[in-house]
Amino acid sequence: MGSSPFSKRIKALPLAALMLLGTLAPTAQAVAAPPMSASPPAVPERRQRMNLRVFDRVWTEVARDYYDPHLHGVNWRQARVDYRDQAALAPDDRTLYRVVNRMLDLLDDAHAGAIAPAAARRRDHANERRAALGVTLYRQDDESWRIEAVRPGSPAEAAGVRVGWTLLSLDGQPWGPDVEVIGGAPVVLSLRDEAGQPRVVTVTPQAMDPLPVFVAARPNPETLVLSVQSFDPGLGRWMGRQLQDLSPDVDVVLDLRGNPGGRLLEADAVLACFLPRDRAWATRTGRTGRAVTLKVSQRCGDLHGPATNELAVLVDGASRSAAELTPAALQEAGRAVVVGERTGGAVLIAQDTDLPDGGRLTLSRADFVTRGGVRLEKTGVTPDVVVTRTLDDRREGRDPMLDAAVSALETASAARAAVS
Repeated sequence: MGSSPFSKRIKALPLAALMLLGTLAPTAQAVAAPPMSASPPAVPERRQRMNLRVFDRVWTEVARDYYDPHLHGVNWRQARVDYRDQAALAPDDRTLYRVVNRMLDLLDDAHAGAIAPAAARRRDHANERRAALGVTLYRQDDESWRIEAVRPGSPAEAAGVRVGWTLLSLDGQPWGPDVEVIGGAPVVLSLRDEAGQPRVVTVTPQAMDPLPVFVAARPNPETLVLSVQSFDPGLGRWMGRQLQDLSPDVDVVLDLRGNPGGRLLEADAVLACFLPRDRAWATRTGRTGRAVTLKVSQRCGDLHGPATNELAVLVDGASRSAAELTPAALQEAGRAVVVGERTGGAVLIAQDTDLPDGGRLTLSRADFVTRGGVRLEKTGVTPDVVVTRTLDDRREGRDPMLDAAVSALETASAARAAVS
């Protein structure tokens, strides 16, 4: 689908419902025939063994390594009883991971989730050229997927897909990160527009280069916008290159909207671009209860010290994890003005584990509070300047959030010049 900030949990249609989509009307003989057994086909023993290996690995990881030893009050032994047999009888990966994620949902933790092998492969190759439709998707609370962006020149744009629509299914099956499309093979998208009306569109995927993860732009000579789609390896070095020869009179906007997070080390490197070394910025607490103070320790590329430029950070409801830790630290330090919408509130420190079938488990390993003692989990970062971007703004290419950030920086620069 192109760049997809998808979440872990996928809701699939029941198997029986999918089978009915291709059923012909019964003949008279069929009506008169005795009813057939409703028993589902037997799951091969080999499949059951692998299902249980995956399930047991997930259950054990949570019991042994989850950051809260009390598991938020969940009876984890009972969860094993409730879900293990269901997992064993899953006929395919999608069903298995749906069961596993229902169990993980008991933790009420946005980071806790598992993805099937196909989704893990897709994530690993996200930055490679591949067949795509050209849309960016965001998973909503009802497990549907909202079209966040339509790539210019993409098959989706040519087919008339619009920002703000909801993707319901692809070729009759619910969309998920494990769904693959093939270049040149048309697919039928079932969508719902912003007025709630159904839309059915046929799109032919084509090979497309990945969108860059880091982008620098100059909307005017006095402003540099650094857009970061995720905290991937190399972010700190890239930031250092952008800031190395930048005049201190140029204002900087760090755009973290729609950023799902990433590596904690890269978040620390970004902070090193604007905060002094060894400055404390957060506290993490693992399963043992031992608190560890996080201090700025990485390098911002080849910069010898933090940049002095005026700084604004853009965030929205899809900014999560490291994309919340970073603006919170800069905000508390008085180093940046945060502009946009309240962030997602998913800021526990998580790590991935490979599962026996090639899938992947993401699990929170530590709690997190800011230097000022604020726990952002479930609450998020509150911007200094609250601005929303409407659907019409997005479709017409307007960006009131960026405009507000530029205006705030101009005011700050004018105040600094007056003091000088």
